Amino acid sequence: MKLKIAAFIFTLSVFISACKKDEETQAPSITTIKIAGLYSITGNWSSLGVTSREAMNLALVDVNEYLEQRGSKYRFSTITYDTELDTAFAKTSFQAAVNNGARFIIGPQSSAECNAILQSANSNQVLVVSQGSTASSLSIPDDALFRFCPGDGPEGQAVSRTMYNTGKRIVITLARNDAGNIGLQTSVNNAFVALGGQVDAITPYASNTTNFASIIQQVRSKIQQYKTTYSNNEIGVYIASFDECVNLFSQAVNDTNLTSVNWYGGDGVVQSTALLNDVNARDFAVATGFFAPNFGLPATPHPDLNAIATAIENATGIPADAYALSVYDAVWVIARTVANHPGVMDDFTNLKSDFATESNQFFGITGPVLLNANGDRAVGSFDYWGIVNQGGNYSWQIVGGSN
Repeated sequence: MKLKIAAFIFTLSVFISACKKDEETQAPSITTIKIAGLYSITGNWSSLGVTSREAMNLALVDVNEYLEQRGSKYRFSTITYDTELDTAFAKTSFQAAVNNGARFIIGPQSSAECNAILQSANSNQVLVVSQGSTASSLSIPDDALFRFCPGDGPEGQAVSRTMYNTGKRIVITLARNDAGNIGLQTSVNNAFVALGGQVDAITPYASNTTNFASIIQQVRSKIQQYKTTYSNNEIGVYIASFDECVNLFSQAVNDTNLTSVNWYGGDGVVQSTALLNDVNARDFAVATGFFAPNFGLPATPHPDLNAIATAIENATGIPADAYALSVYDAVWVIARTVANHPGVMDDFTNLKSDFATESNQFFGITGPVLLNANGDRAVGSFDYWGIVNQGGNYSWQIVGGSN
């Protein structure tokens, strides 16, 4: 009897061991791929950085659930670095992300930062997806940088067309001295002249400028000069900036020459909490009818748009714009690229090609993510955002759109 029991126990143990080996054979080992977010969390344009981080984390949950349901062996993790919109911090953050094993980067959000890390991204074979870079100087085929927003060309054309169609005939332009904002200034200059208007471009100011007295004097002199030929309604001022425009606006709020004409901005200041919270700067924006373009969402919205946008705003207190929502789409395109193309992580050339293919086939929260030959978003409309005073309550609201 003891021999029979021993034989039974032995047989059972062999059976259990075989089952375990069979389960191990069937269950794929999980490979976790790291995505690093390089965002401005505490610096200029932090409104986009904060909402981008939340969009990335929401997407992480959704794509990992999707991959698990598919039986994929891949999962993703995320880590965020605060670049403060500073090129030096962007470079050190990129290297820290690479050292930490990141294979994909979302961000940085400015063109200057993207330019600062591009060479390293190419040499380290790390795929970068920026949600906010617009500089045409970075429209380069076959590099590691993809951009999920329209470039400075379409944006400059849209704003110029709106300014011209509303009666502006002379526009004074100024910009922060960085690749993205200079690109926007140049695009506006070219597009407005092509429409038949006149442009007077001021030399870009240093990125660390806080005292705008000399800039204000230049703009004041030019406005006074052009008032001898044009009416106030025919004169406009365009500024391509980040949050430093708050200092300029605050210092100019009592200048009746500067407040007598309309002002316009680039995308880098839209929904700026710094501008909204500074009483003098906010009053200047309202007095001049200031508005700036933001990458617009499609006329036919994605069915999940409201849920994702609401979740981001609830978590951050900041409305989610299309730039932030494109981060959600970027995580999805990365996940679909890895899941749908076996072995793609072993060949960077194929990774870039397959990423573009998946992007062009993807209808995301921001609509069709169609890329051109340089890896930049090929199409897009623009919403115009301004600060509106409703009974003493100030808020960023859509006040128009490109036509």
